Amino acid sequence: MGKNRLVVGCQWGDEGKGKIVDLLAAEADITARFQGGANAGHTIVVDDTKYILHLIPSGIIHSGKICAIGNGVVLDPFAFKEELDLLVERGIDYTDRLWVSPATNLVLPYHKLIEAVEEKSRETANLDTTMRGIGPAYVDKVARQGIRVVDIFAPDRLKRRLEYQRVIKDKYLTGSDDERADLERTYHELIKLTDLFRTMVTDVSLALHKAFKEGKTILFEGAQGAMLDIDLGTYPFATSSNTTTGGALTGLGIGVRMIDEVVGVVKAYTTRVGAGPFPTELVDDLGEELRRQGDEYGATTGRPRRCGWLDLVFLRHVVRINGVDSIAITKLDVLDDLPAIKVCTGYKLGDRQLSQVPLDLAELGHVKPVYTELPGWLSDTTGTTDFGALPQKAQDYLNFIADDLGVKIRLVSTGAKRKETITILT
Repeated sequence: MGKNRLVVGCQWGDEGKGKIVDLLAAEADITARFQGGANAGHTIVVDDTKYILHLIPSGIIHSGKICAIGNGVVLDPFAFKEELDLLVERGIDYTDRLWVSPATNLVLPYHKLIEAVEEKSRETANLDTTMRGIGPAYVDKVARQGIRVVDIFAPDRLKRRLEYQRVIKDKYLTGSDDERADLERTYHELIKLTDLFRTMVTDVSLALHKAFKEGKTILFEGAQGAMLDIDLGTYPFATSSNTTTGGALTGLGIGVRMIDEVVGVVKAYTTRVGAGPFPTELVDDLGEELRRQGDEYGATTGRPRRCGWLDLVFLRHVVRINGVDSIAITKLDVLDDLPAIKVCTGYKLGDRQLSQVPLDLAELGHVKPVYTELPGWLSDTTGTTDFGALPQKAQDYLNFIADDLGVKIRLVSTGAKRKETITILT
C-alpha cells in the first residue's frame, strides 16, 4: 500500500503545486481536490504541452487515474465545462474518471456580478480578488442559501432557489442590465448541464473511504496557499476557504487517519498576487528581475506577481499549522544568476525581535525583515535531476531551508517540465 499524501501550498499560492501534484499523482490511484474554485490555476508542462487547470485535479493528465472534486470546492459549472472541452481537444479522455460531490456548491454568474460591485465599492481598500465569484459563493454556502450540484437534477427546486436569490440579492439584481443578473438564463443554462453532471455525481466522502479500505492510494490536492487561509492566513487579505490541512478533512469528508504525509510546496523565493502584507517584498530592479526570470504572472488572472526573498518566519507558522512532514521546493533555477541570496529568518517589530508570525496577523504589515545572507551559486541548475549534481552552494541553500523548518526535502523542481525534477525521498 502506498502513502496517502496531502499537498498544501506554503506561501500565498502560486508555489508550483500543479507540477508537484502531477508528479505525485503518478503514484496515486485517486487525486481529490478539497477546496477553492476557479480562482486557482495549476500549470503542468508535459514535454512541450502546457495544461492550465482551474477546477479539475491535476491528476487528470495521467491516463486511468480517478479525480474527485469534494464538497469543500465551489464549482463554476460553466468554467468546468470549458475545462473539460479543452481536455478533450488535447486528447485526454475523462470518461468514468471524474467524481463530483453532490454537496458541492456552485459559483453562478450573479456571484461574479456581486463580487465586481463589492470590490468597486471598497475603492482603495479593495482586496484585489480574482473576480471569479468565489467569495460570494462561499458567503451563500455559509448562509445556507447556496445552490449545490444536486439541485441541478431537481428543476422545480432549482427554479425556486434561484427565485429566492432574486429576493435576497435584490440590490444587485433588480434593474441591472448585466446579463449575469438574468436568473432565467442561468436556470436554462444549468439545466443543459444535467446530463454532463449525471455521469459524475458521486458521494465523494463514501467513495474515498471505500477506496482507502481497499488499499487504494489517494493524493489530496488543495488550491491557493496556507497564508491565504480564511482563519490562519493574512486576513482579510485571504481567500474564502480553509487552504490548510483541516480544509481537506471537511472539504472531502475524510478522517485524519487517511492522511499519511503532508507535503508542503515552497517556492525558492516568495511571491504574492494582489493586496496584503508582504514583509520581504522587493520593490526594485531585483524584484522585477525575479518576476521576469520566474515568469511570475498569475495562471488565472494574468496579473504580475509581487516578488521577494524567501520568508522562513511565516514558513515556520505554515509548517506548524499544517503538520508538514516534507517539502517540495520549486523554481530553484530562477535564483541561478544571483551572487548573493537573502533569507528572512526573523522580524523586527518596534523594539521586539520575532521568530514567529505575530498572533495579530495585521502586524505583518509593520514588521521589518531580519535577513541572513547566503552566497549564490552562479551556475545553471535548469533541468538538474540529481541532488549531488547541484552546485554545493545550491545544496547549502536548500539544506538551510530544511534545517530551519525541521522537515525533509522530498522534491526539488529545476524547471517547468515534469522531468526537470530532483527526487530525494520516494
